[in-house]
Amino acid sequence: MLNTDDNELVTRIGPGTVMGALMREYWVPAMLSSELPKPDCPPVRVLLLGEKLIGFRDSSGRPGLIDHLCPHRGAGMFFGRNEKDGLRCVYHGWKFDIAGKCVDMPSEPADSNFKEKIKAKAYPCVERGGIIWTYMGPRSELPPLPDIEATMLPEGEYQTTMYIRPCNWLQALEGDIDTVHAAFLHGGATEPEDFPEGTFGHYEVKQRDPRFVAMDTDYGAIYGAYRPARPGENYWRIGEFMFPFWTQPPPGLLGRKILTTGWVPMDDTHTMVFGAAASPAVYSGQTRRTGAGPGSPEFYGPGNSGWFGRHPMAQNEENDYFIDRDDQASLVSYTGIPGGAVGEDTAVQVAMGPVLDRTVEHLGTTDIMIIRVRRRLMEAALALSEKNIVPPGVDSPEVYRVRSGGVFLPEGADWLEGIKDLVPAFTEHPELDPAIVGPQRPIRKIEAPEAKTPVSQ
Repeated sequence: MLNTDDNELVTRIGPGTVMGALMREYWVPAMLSSELPKPDCPPVRVLLLGEKLIGFRDSSGRPGLIDHLCPHRGAGMFFGRNEKDGLRCVYHGWKFDIAGKCVDMPSEPADSNFKEKIKAKAYPCVERGGIIWTYMGPRSELPPLPDIEATMLPEGEYQTTMYIRPCNWLQALEGDIDTVHAAFLHGGATEPEDFPEGTFGHYEVKQRDPRFVAMDTDYGAIYGAYRPARPGENYWRIGEFMFPFWTQPPPGLLGRKILTTGWVPMDDTHTMVFGAAASPAVYSGQTRRTGAGPGSPEFYGPGNSGWFGRHPMAQNEENDYFIDRDDQASLVSYTGIPGGAVGEDTAVQVAMGPVLDRTVEHLGTTDIMIIRVRRRLMEAALALSEKNIVPPGVDSPEVYRVRSGGVFLPEGADWLEGIKDLVPAFTEHPELDPAIVGPQRPIRKIEAPEAKTPVSQ
């Protein structure tokens, strides 16, 4: 567990916080490119690292991110006119380009140079992999983008999604580096015979209490969870944490799976979850689930233009995530929550509260990766704060060139040696057969349970 002070340090990310300063050293996903579909389209409210900002795409197609308040009298720039390479405040007509420079001030005399002295807070933006990234840190010479494979694929070969999870970023991220929960929360209703013998799924369910190892890396940390498999072999699930908020979970086939998730803090109690993966047409690491998760229409609820209105889930705390207690009791589903892993993960993490009080925890042997990642985050944040040491990966984009997934290794083998040729990204492994992963668990459609007929009193 963490004490109160350490829990505050590692979870709070607003301006002026130690962890917030760490986050601002990196390029941060702010929006999907599709949220600004064309030049001069309507602006978007973006809450990011505790700051209220406005995203817009100018007439030249360039994305920008500026403060939500006009520097003149604090009018809301969300209501601005997006025109002729700038966003114009409708209160007095002041207009700003994507760099925050005031390019027009029609309320001042024509011979005034006042506009040259005014600048709105703005953050530089770039686009890659269907994501609009921004840099909110102190550097004038910007760091490189991380070499995350899923965000560097050619156009048409990737799939990028986003949704909002209403809880602190760290408790959301920690679910993705906790592989043991998959055999319970997501697979508790399955039995070994539900999967062909010789596949990953069979051995995951056959022994639900794997052993864990973990170690620090240049990009963050890597872990392996292993359990007995075929005679003389163990089934290993390999996953990674990459600074400051990226994860690559173990499901799938190591060497062929290309999938990364970003747990991007909006504020202390809301998280934008960015998913980046190879598109279904080229994705060969595991059978892709369709029609259930992020990217499918039924996944999303009614959105709006508010700070928390972008890409909300249809399942939420107010509707109990569409839980069906009859399905839960009969083991149609272990949880009774339809839609698969995302709905189930969200339900348990949001139930922890907006920011989990980690002083109440009792961590076990399967939590070694969570313990390691918390330590890595706190050490890096304090090293930056106290000694101005650049955090891991900021200036080394190549360290992000890694993959995760499952693999069979001989009993007693050195796991790092066994995976060294499969972890590197941007490699081809046609000899690996995705069928070894096994079939995906059946996913119930996301829909509200039918109302039950009240019992007469």
